[in-house]
Amino acid sequence: MNDSKEKLNVEEIYGKNVFTLSKMRAAMPKSVFRNVRKVMEQGGELSPADADVVAKAMKDWAVENGATHYTHWFQPLTGITAEKHDAFVSTPDEEGRMLMGFSGKDLIKGEPDASSFPSGGLRATFEARGYTAWDITSPAFLKESGAGITLCIPTAFCSYTGEALDKKTPLLRSMEAINTQALRIVRLFGNTEARRVKASLGAEQEYFLVNFEKYLKRPDLIFTGRTLFGAPAPKGQEMEDHYFGVIRERVGAFMKDLNEELWKLGVPAKTQHNEVAPAQHELAPIYEEANLATDHNQLIMETMKRLAVYHNMRCLLHEKPFAGVNGSGKHNNWSLSTDNGVNLLEPGASPERNIQFLLILSCILKAIDTHAELLRQSASDVGNDLRLGADEAPPAIVSIFLGEQLEDVVRQLVETGSADSHIEGGILRTGVSTLPDINKDATDRNRTSPFAFTGNKFEFRMVGSADSCASPITIINAIVAEAFCEAADLLEHADNFNKAVHDLIKDNMTKHQRIIFSGNGYSEEWVREAERRGLPNIRSTIEAASALTSEKSIRLFEKFGIFTESELRSREEIIYETYAKTQNIEVLTMIDMARKQILPACMQYARNLAETVVIMRKAGVEPMAEAEKLAIVNTQINDAQESLKMLIDAEDRAGRIRGMRDQAFFYKDIVRPLMDNLRVPCDNLEKLVDKKMWPFPTYEDLMFEV
Repeated sequence: MNDSKEKLNVEEIYGKNVFTLSKMRAAMPKSVFRNVRKVMEQGGELSPADADVVAKAMKDWAVENGATHYTHWFQPLTGITAEKHDAFVSTPDEEGRMLMGFSGKDLIKGEPDASSFPSGGLRATFEARGYTAWDITSPAFLKESGAGITLCIPTAFCSYTGEALDKKTPLLRSMEAINTQALRIVRLFGNTEARRVKASLGAEQEYFLVNFEKYLKRPDLIFTGRTLFGAPAPKGQEMEDHYFGVIRERVGAFMKDLNEELWKLGVPAKTQHNEVAPAQHELAPIYEEANLATDHNQLIMETMKRLAVYHNMRCLLHEKPFAGVNGSGKHNNWSLSTDNGVNLLEPGASPERNIQFLLILSCILKAIDTHAELLRQSASDVGNDLRLGADEAPPAIVSIFLGEQLEDVVRQLVETGSADSHIEGGILRTGVSTLPDINKDATDRNRTSPFAFTGNKFEFRMVGSADSCASPITIINAIVAEAFCEAADLLEHADNFNKAVHDLIKDNMTKHQRIIFSGNGYSEEWVREAERRGLPNIRSTIEAASALTSEKSIRLFEKFGIFTESELRSREEIIYETYAKTQNIEVLTMIDMARKQILPACMQYARNLAETVVIMRKAGVEPMAEAEKLAIVNTQINDAQESLKMLIDAEDRAGRIRGMRDQAFFYKDIVRPLMDNLRVPCDNLEKLVDKKMWPFPTYEDLMFEV
């Protein structure tokens, strides 16, 4: 129980550890601050003199707050963040006094080893040079950890030859693309005041918390982030009592500290609650510009993992840490708004008459339908393969849910060429005199939809909990920018704008209405219907990888300067490599646990049963129950031993395969089924063997003893 009585003033601590604009304004000359704002909003570069001023102000603020080191904080293609710490020290003077230094050059550029991060063949082992470049649009912040207090400077990461080796650079490029093309759209409708269109993001983060001591007894959790073995607990999520239930004291204390740390980092943490599965929870922040929201989501995950240890727990971000219960996702809520306050995805009171909104909606339908494979790929990783389509997350088939109101408007436009009405929300009568009647929305929500319209934004629900938000948002920005560009190219030269925009909206909606689906995405009927419609059903990460390098994808990304073809091919290769390496680690862990822990414990238990049978028979008693159980246990041990041999042989064959793509597909098609085969008898044995003899904590121990 957290006994702290100290009151928390959120307004006072919010942004305490962030070098905010207000702190910059107070710490540097007005002219330099104006130049910084100009670069933030319009692009360009700071002069070396201005960069030195900014660096000194940033260093002074950091040192005053206890920082001794700084780091260029970046997001390589590992999917997590990276940092190399340098102290604020320079060569001592003649009298041996240490001088604290940090120049504009130190601020703007760093040089980590590019060969030690995934590059997909862009960098050879002997080609080590890479650069980090300051992202001026994302504020520097102070990270408090066991290493002390460190000034973190958000940066992009690229190779010596200029290719992007990170997640941030393509995201920033995509934000420029969507800004340019969306501005063309709003200009068509007379908005001359807007200077920028911003893609915003709100990322809902799901996670599990387990006891730290029990975690340390599970090699599979330590090495892979998920349980490779485990029989179901007597109770799972079937009673539906954990979702939004009362937060346990220990978890509540963790959440309290987590909020405080995030608020100090300027992360607008808003919502916290228990999720569907036992030991599963969620945190959701307020929407921010996509670049900043992506950085903040990385901070959320880092802070969760760090603080859990202080509360004697471990935070699990794997998409499927436990079989048979709800996995974890990260719903990416995406929207577009102008810098003068117009949400471009706001339908208004009469969406059928909001022509700008209808054009934008029709372009989004076109974008998602045209590039469904690419959007599916953006949510792909090894862990997410265990989650998508498992009655807990959207299916692997990409579709759009619009809701009754907008779907009816689309139907009218497609069938008649015009929309004259819309479905009203109405009033929900509670039937209780002391309760108010409720203004009801015009449409329900659909939790099975991968890409759902939820009022003034789209919720991309396929993204996995451990993933970076950068990849899916980069893809969404890019494909929508393409649709906007094609619309603007047509409408800017139209002789009759009103007719042209009307015809374009109808054409887009007619051609791409197949992507709209409002039913149960979990059903087998939808799988068959999607196939009839010609929608792709890509079931695994490595099957989705080639979408990056299709002709239309290369054409899309090169058109807007988001990826080069070599950058795309490198990322495809990294997917195969990551998949194969992840599976290799899982297989080796599984073999080790089965061979050194599970089978020895089960054999000892069988030996004990056999001795009991012998003793009882010598005593003249027929041990029917014991003999029957011994036979069952022995059968399961033999099945496990045989499955283990087959898995060891398959792992040996996988290691001899040349080519990461072929190796990845071998793991998917041959090795993973053998892993499932080994798990079945081992989980059956867990149900039979004396709990005191079982070699590691069970699902019951992990999920219900936090």
